[in-house]
Amino acid sequence: MTRPAILVIEDEEKHRRVIGLHLSSAGYEVKAAGTAEEGIKYAGDVDLVLTDLKLPGMDGLELLAKLNEQNQHAPVIVMSAFGTVEIAVQAMKQGAVDFLPKPFSLDHLSVVVEKALEVRKLRDENRELREALGQRYQFENIIGHSPAMQEIFATITRVAATRATVLLAGESGVGKDMIARAIHQHSPRRDRPFVKINCTAIPENLMESELFGYEKGAFTGANISKPGKFETADTGTVFLDEIGDVPPGIQVKLLRVLQDREFERLGSNKVMHTDVRVIAATNVDLRAALEQGTFREDLYYRLNVVPLDIPPLRERKEDIPYLVEHFAKKFNGHISESAMERLMSYHWPGNVRELENVVERSVLLARGPMVEAEDIRIDTTAARSRPMAATDNFLPEGMTLDDYEQSIIREALKRANGNKSQAARLLGLTRNALRYRLDQMGVE
Repeated sequence: MTRPAILVIEDEEKHRRVIGLHLSSAGYEVKAAGTAEEGIKYAGDVDLVLTDLKLPGMDGLELLAKLNEQNQHAPVIVMSAFGTVEIAVQAMKQGAVDFLPKPFSLDHLSVVVEKALEVRKLRDENRELREALGQRYQFENIIGHSPAMQEIFATITRVAATRATVLLAGESGVGKDMIARAIHQHSPRRDRPFVKINCTAIPENLMESELFGYEKGAFTGANISKPGKFETADTGTVFLDEIGDVPPGIQVKLLRVLQDREFERLGSNKVMHTDVRVIAATNVDLRAALEQGTFREDLYYRLNVVPLDIPPLRERKEDIPYLVEHFAKKFNGHISESAMERLMSYHWPGNVRELENVVERSVLLARGPMVEAEDIRIDTTAARSRPMAATDNFLPEGMTLDDYEQSIIREALKRANGNKSQAARLLGLTRNALRYRLDQMGVE
């Protein structure tokens, strides 16, 4: 393991030697200099800089400014016999991670150095994480060689730098989550929060408090005040997944956020302001929801500033080989031509997410080093959970269209054992759209 390297800049030779020997005996690699001009040559090759404030020529604060100009990542500890609060504050404002007033004990020096190196480690890890996220959501990692996907990438490039609201439409599994994150990652807000809200997963009675927060005493069990998602995402991006499932009462409050950038916590009259970019996604036709009265028209037009329709995988089959190769490499597998032909011939109702699962399962269970056609394991039960179509049953003589629709809804409820959310998915409806139809039918 490489020893951490520390640069000691101290004009008094005796102090420089004592500090250097102590740090060397503690296992660090030490580089020493008597002036800032001499020491700055080594700054790019060390993990930590320990500098005196008063130096001949360039002083410690000027050195800090120079290192900042050069974008050096090594943290800096400033030492000084003139240990006033004002000097310490000035050094910290210039970017120093700590301030050591002279005289100091060598034990105290060791503690401060260890702390500063830990800061360096955390900074490096955070920088690597940001770079990794940037790479993950680069367009080339969202596989799409088809003309339809290339057009989507071009739109993302144009809108990412703006704060325009984006509405992503497409079936489940087409990659709306990845595209939302790519928009955020390519925007000026990339270093700010990205908060995803799954509107289907939040119970209706909890949605307001989850989105907008609540004050202490707002309801039974509210023992403390809690910020909501829009507060947490301030200056960043909010991703509203499955926006079609938001109940009407919450739609009004979302409209206010989009129009006026303001809201109120549950149990409070204080108006709070937020600076968020909103990206929404839906796997249902919101225009149909408008006609059914389950989705507000004014909210729809606020969300639909930049619409992006993500095509299903079956409509861009030229992307399948690239996706398969990408997933096979991810799971350390190899796909034969016969296996690729079988994958190309499938309908993919679960889209890219299903394709990834199939490739992973096939690689894991392949009987040889290469995935062959017989190794492809596709869960055909997924096809049974597709939206039911009118061609699934014949319309009996004398049955009206309303009667037929009601019979289909009752059959979906029967298949879902009374679970309305699951029945809505079988029908290709939102939960609210199904609730509307059940109200029309007089079904509790």
